[in-house]
Amino acid sequence: MKDFAIPTFYRSSFINQIKETRKLSDPRKKDFSPTILDFGQVKIIMARHFGFCFGVENAIEISYQALEENPGKRIFLISQMIHNPVVNEDLQDRGINFIMDPNGKMFIDWTELNPDDIVIIPAFGTTLEIEERLSSIGLEVKKYDTTCPFVERVWTKSNKLGQDDFSVIIHGKAQHEETKATFSHAIKNANSLIIRNLEEAVILGDIILGKYPIKTFYEVFENRFSANFDPSVDLVKFGVVNQTTMLASETLEISTLLKKVMIEKYGANNLKSHFADTRDTLCYATNDNQQATLGLLKHDADLAIVVGGYNSSNTSHIVELCEQKFPTYFINTENEIESPEKIWHYNFGQRKRVFTNNFLPNKKPVNIVLTSGASCPDSQVEKVIDRLISFFPNAMNKTEILKTFKTGG
Repeated sequence: MKDFAIPTFYRSSFINQIKETRKLSDPRKKDFSPTILDFGQVKIIMARHFGFCFGVENAIEISYQALEENPGKRIFLISQMIHNPVVNEDLQDRGINFIMDPNGKMFIDWTELNPDDIVIIPAFGTTLEIEERLSSIGLEVKKYDTTCPFVERVWTKSNKLGQDDFSVIIHGKAQHEETKATFSHAIKNANSLIIRNLEEAVILGDIILGKYPIKTFYEVFENRFSANFDPSVDLVKFGVVNQTTMLASETLEISTLLKKVMIEKYGANNLKSHFADTRDTLCYATNDNQQATLGLLKHDADLAIVVGGYNSSNTSHIVELCEQKFPTYFINTENEIESPEKIWHYNFGQRKRVFTNNFLPNKKPVNIVLTSGASCPDSQVEKVIDRLISFFPNAMNKTEILKTFKTGG
């Protein structure tokens, strides 16, 4: 896999040595057991896979390339490069301006742009409508397009479905930039629908089977289907694709459920004429990180810490998995761990940042599961490790750990 030229302050020599050792012993990525870092008074149980993926490193490299190649020019990002505050703040500090926020709120009006400006398309991709608007201003759209190749793969599959006269059902979060972009590309050639979860897939299946009236479709999926979408026609033939950072198990459940619905309605012998087996369109990093998180769940620990942006979809699903077994703290940076007693973290149930006292148990050793999302720099994970071991005066140092760490089978 390509080595990207990204700033060294995103790297961690400590984390890199661990990852390289694991890669040498498991080049085919068959072993999803965690890495055990035993510091004595505290034990870190670290996921086999975490941190920057191919698409993120590609996007960062292109962004820095845009800065280097265009001194003195105004440089804009359509929205956040990735969902990580450390990376986005660094790009802003270097002079890159965001045109809008992740929810579409404009910071800069389109009329303020001119043909001499530089515009970067983020890793999530963007809609065809935004591309056309930029082109109409006279801006170069593709030169600094950082769209993840795995997102583009979903667009290709959606396009193929449309060419074969199938509708497209997108498993994703309707307000996420990637899903907006995928929907925009999909409706160019196919009638398309966005569904959020398995519960909505059940409702959709019952609509297909006639258990609910057609009006239920328009009520439940309001503003999430293409113009002139007719459930009685456009749900006769379809395939399922997804936002590349969704929970793999849920996408599989949705696809399996809808496949059974089409067998029930049309018969197994006619399935291929009504249901396109698109297979999983999750990216490799999402799959690897989620499998590695499941590997963490096989171990006992006192708590879990997940590092990443609060609006990061792939990170949120890692948190969701960890919460099945551990008290889980979702943090942006090490600074949110104020002391052995105090931590700020994001609570999904309450949809807000909250404060917890006495998050570290009063015992020795303390066993802590640690991982991060695909948009989190390894340097941030190392800083979290540093903060945690600083609370244990007699803990081993990291140099000693590199000689003794082991795989947790």
